[in-house]
Amino acid sequence: MSENSQINQAQKEPSQEPPPDPMAVCPVGLDDGYAYTKVALADGRLFSVPSRARIGAAGVTWIRAQEQRIFEYETDGAIYSVGAVDGEETSFDEYPGSALNRVIVQHALQEAGLSGRSVHLVTGLPVGAYYRNDGQLLQGGIDQKRDSLKLTVDPRSAMRSRQKPTLKVSVAFHEVIPEALAAWYDHVIVLQADGVTLDADRLSAPIAIVDIGGRTTDYVVVQDQGIVHGSSGSLNRGMLHLKSRVADLVQEQFDLTGLGEQSIARAVDRQQLRLHGRDHDISTLVATAKRELVELLYGETRRKLGLGAELDQVLFVGGGSAALAADIGNWFPNQTIADHAAFANARGMLKYLQFVCDDVERGF
Repeated sequence: MSENSQINQAQKEPSQEPPPDPMAVCPVGLDDGYAYTKVALADGRLFSVPSRARIGAAGVTWIRAQEQRIFEYETDGAIYSVGAVDGEETSFDEYPGSALNRVIVQHALQEAGLSGRSVHLVTGLPVGAYYRNDGQLLQGGIDQKRDSLKLTVDPRSAMRSRQKPTLKVSVAFHEVIPEALAAWYDHVIVLQADGVTLDADRLSAPIAIVDIGGRTTDYVVVQDQGIVHGSSGSLNRGMLHLKSRVADLVQEQFDLTGLGEQSIARAVDRQQLRLHGRDHDISTLVATAKRELVELLYGETRRKLGLGAELDQVLFVGGGSAALAADIGNWFPNQTIADHAAFANARGMLKYLQFVCDDVERGF
């Protein structure tokens, strides 16, 4: 199953409970990845949008407002189009603190039904962008991201209906944590019918988190509630590199000079490429690109974790772990792929916000 299918499968239906007070602050866990931006809400709902946007107006008039698939936002005096567009490249170091990231996050919050709401937010950075090799914080990048999402983003078009204006979502509080470590919080903080608890066995057990994402694959080893930095870090390879490799192979085979980003994404998901009104099987090209990525990830995982003999568990998370499940299933005898792995970080970020963040710091 493709990464996109795995993410769509995990979407949840709206809660049947009464609508929340629009004046109340809403807690949100948000994993704003380079490929997809995932949202976890306190009522259990999960949302995902592609991290896809470009600068400039949409240039599209929708015949039926309900079919609208491109939305405009303004920040720092510039207009951006988000949604069904051939998006600008997100795989650059400054993306987490960029206006491009900011408008995609706003769109994800709008799609989660938070128009007009004030939110408390926890997001993440790749491990390699959060810590130096010696464990020191990369404070500049953390502060830049924290401050960026607090800047105003104004919607310029109604969501789904011209009769209902779209109001901006305001970020009242924002904390940033390492992305793969967020999945550890999801693993050890257990929600039960009668409340929340810390799983004592999981808390004390040495564990590795392998987070296969869009641009990066993150590694975090936690032992005795401490991060082992010698076995942790980031590799700048992920599912976006698979799509980029498929694009190269497609252009070579079909003698093309370029294809739109949306066309390549669809072709990878369906393993078919539509050209001149005809479908072409590209399953062998996708398989080649996938094999190359898996071999690279396997080598780096062995370098970081060895055979994993001293670990109680190796937990795979991220949309890439779900998409590559059949290819990575036998790397360790003690490995597990998290349920709805694409949302593990977002769930952990929400739990961190709800049960770890200092209430005083958040102004409660």
